[in-house]
Amino acid sequence: MQSKTILVTGAAGFIGWKTAELLLKEGHFVVGIDNMNHYYDVRLKEWRKKQLESYDNFRFFEVDIENLGALKVLFDSFNFDAVINLAARAGVRYSIVNPHVYLETNAHGTLNLLELMKEKNIKKMVLASTSSLYAGQPMPFKEDLPVNTPISPYAASKKAAEVMSYTYHYLYDMDISILRYFTVYGPAGRPDMSIFRFIKWIDEGKPIQLFGDGSQARDFTYVDDIAKGTILALKPLGYEIINLGGGKNPISLKTLIEKIENLLGKKAKIDYKPFNKADMMETWADIEKAGKLLGWKPEIDIDKGLKRTVDWYLENKDWVKDISLEEGS
Repeated sequence: MQSKTILVTGAAGFIGWKTAELLLKEGHFVVGIDNMNHYYDVRLKEWRKKQLESYDNFRFFEVDIENLGALKVLFDSFNFDAVINLAARAGVRYSIVNPHVYLETNAHGTLNLLELMKEKNIKKMVLASTSSLYAGQPMPFKEDLPVNTPISPYAASKKAAEVMSYTYHYLYDMDISILRYFTVYGPAGRPDMSIFRFIKWIDEGKPIQLFGDGSQARDFTYVDDIAKGTILALKPLGYEIINLGGGKNPISLKTLIEKIENLLGKKAKIDYKPFNKADMMETWADIEKAGKLLGWKPEIDIDKGLKRTVDWYLENKDWVKDISLEEGS
């Protein structure tokens, strides 16, 4: 791919960091923005940002996509070839506690970007969406399923971003690739996600907070694979919704805990909590479309990915031990 100037929103976030890093390694000029919010411990975001700032072809600005005025200054200052919108409020359970901020960031923030793209005649956006939209649908989840009944404010806000993006594709001939991610994990991952929490709790001998009986299963996908798929989606596609997931049989949380126990050489203590009705029992991606349109398939299986994640935790334990696992700001 010819060198481009690309805006990556949410660049200090988990997927944004890895996507920006791979773009920088390919020689692109990346402008990264993030509001550095405190939904989870900001020290992780600072660590990721520091990795990116070692590249000469990277610029970072603390900007919130909800702030149209600040975004306008940014769009006036750089000639972007494409926008990768990875800035989002994530987390199903916290979206029930604070739904307003989810709609503001995930829906209104996306609208701000689309409006400025229209103004500057920028035709390409890659938009992060979620497998949470498939709640209640038959598995494996295919992109053409009718996802019209989201069961959390998080999923509803992502659906709003998807349909708004279609409107701008239809009205202004924008080329928009919507990627529905399936349970992303890896080194420097989100501390509100199960894998980061399980590793830390098991290593420290603290009880795991397990919502449900552990039989719920996820299509875990390694962050490097997700970032590669995100970059491949920069190609001209028109308007497409594409799953990026592991694509194999989903793995139960019980099995996940056993694998982490083996890697750490420690047994887990489990504190069982009631299952949250906004959660999904199982996710499983049909990734045939990603293979056809993007030439993409995941390369890192759960065992290799978990080992890399545990190794990163152990190598960075001197500061990761102090990371808070509390959600919300």
